[in-house]
Amino acid sequence: MNSSLLLGVAIAIAIGCASILLPYFSDRNQGLNEGCSLLPHRHFWLYSKRVLTPGGIMPAAVEINGGHIVSIVHQNKAPKQTKGAHVIDYGNAVIMPGLVDVHVHLNEPGRVEWEGFVTGTKAAAAGGFTTLIDMPLNSVPTTTSKEAFDMKVDAAKGRLFVDVGFWGGLVPENAFNNTAIDELLQAGALGLKSFMCPSGINDFGQTNASHIKEALRILAKYQRPLLVHAEIPQPSEDEKTKIDISERRMYSTYLRTRPPSWEEEAIKILIAVSKDTHFDGSKDGAHIHIVHLSDSSVSLDLIKEAKESGARLSVETCPHYLVFSAEEISDGDTRFKCAPPIRDVLNRERLWKALKDGHIDMLSSDHSPSSPELKLLEAGDFLRAWGGISSLQFGLPVTWSYGQQHGLQLDQLSELWSQRPAKLAGQHKKGNIVTGNDADIVVWDPENDIQIGENYTIYHKHPITPYTGKHLFGSVIATFVRGNMVYENGSHASTACGVPILAI
Repeated sequence: MNSSLLLGVAIAIAIGCASILLPYFSDRNQGLNEGCSLLPHRHFWLYSKRVLTPGGIMPAAVEINGGHIVSIVHQNKAPKQTKGAHVIDYGNAVIMPGLVDVHVHLNEPGRVEWEGFVTGTKAAAAGGFTTLIDMPLNSVPTTTSKEAFDMKVDAAKGRLFVDVGFWGGLVPENAFNNTAIDELLQAGALGLKSFMCPSGINDFGQTNASHIKEALRILAKYQRPLLVHAEIPQPSEDEKTKIDISERRMYSTYLRTRPPSWEEEAIKILIAVSKDTHFDGSKDGAHIHIVHLSDSSVSLDLIKEAKESGARLSVETCPHYLVFSAEEISDGDTRFKCAPPIRDVLNRERLWKALKDGHIDMLSSDHSPSSPELKLLEAGDFLRAWGGISSLQFGLPVTWSYGQQHGLQLDQLSELWSQRPAKLAGQHKKGNIVTGNDADIVVWDPENDIQIGENYTIYHKHPITPYTGKHLFGSVIATFVRGNMVYENGSHASTACGVPILAI
């Protein structure tokens, strides 16, 4: 074959490859379009005396070009001339990896009156979150099939102010259908989520050990996690329908109907199932992730023992379990209702200790808003009100404010809210300020105090939250998603250029 022919073949192959890759790269780079950023620069530097890198906190300069981090240098060694690149000096503010929330209910398509991609991702950006992973229930349809997954991804396009990935749903209807699960994962689901108790959504049924074990066979092949709401209802003498309204307004009544034994029983079953998850020649076995742990007693002890025995198990808890206690929840204040429930003050302190000791792997918001009428605020009926806490925007200042009282350091905060969640979701280009990563960055002032109230702008669809009135420390100055300044001091970019994250 002569050289001219070889050159022609090479060019043809290159063009063919480009045509295949173009949709992917176009999607990833859409953030460079006009309106995606409040900062009209593709190439720029961020300076601060406090930059959090894997090597610790130091005065540094972070160079960003084309949406990626291209260099990080000690501020003393930062170039005097930046070849025309724009420089922003944030002084003593903290520059940190953008937060990653792996447990968010955005409820779109189908229930945008509860939240929605626009309001949810605007709140995320204002709170320093650069990546969210959306849960498969509360939308219509629930994300339990390839068709429903594709609908959700389509609904998200052009409506995201941060990057958003998606968990698929594991339900009895698809658990034994290997083709359906395969299709869902091949469509881009980052993993699966299941409930071991009623989910509150009729078409998202609860799973048992058999369903879970079957799904783990496929997940092990893809090396993606199964997230589990670990509660199993236990026999109880209480019948909700026989409890009168005066008792239904008491938080202690709700707490009694969801005791720690619900979590204990589910976790025992998950640990038993996890012991043999090396299916189909998978090297590392299947990964089970327990969401929103509330019980810090027997349930936590079971998890610790299983992890020490080598189980591929991880666990998250949420800020509301670390901030509130059952003793302070007033009768009828259904803003605090969630599942599992907020428990007593001793339980809360044990959760903090487990978090600091590394037994709890990460934090998530479990942002689960609803329309106001579903919270039954006037009736104050804890047994009938929707269970979910609206909190996405406040995760950073809440964790920092209360974490300081327990000795939490900035590097630990970032590990819990950035590095580990990114790893769970398979997002290896996010969660760290390192060369080559997406330029997902939050700039914030840990010393500045804020009051969540009428003078504090809440971007959630509804401002109904138990955090109202809280005096906190830690205000977000700017949020960058793949190099786009999507939020700065109360303003958002004019165009929503976050992208759907699909597993590949």
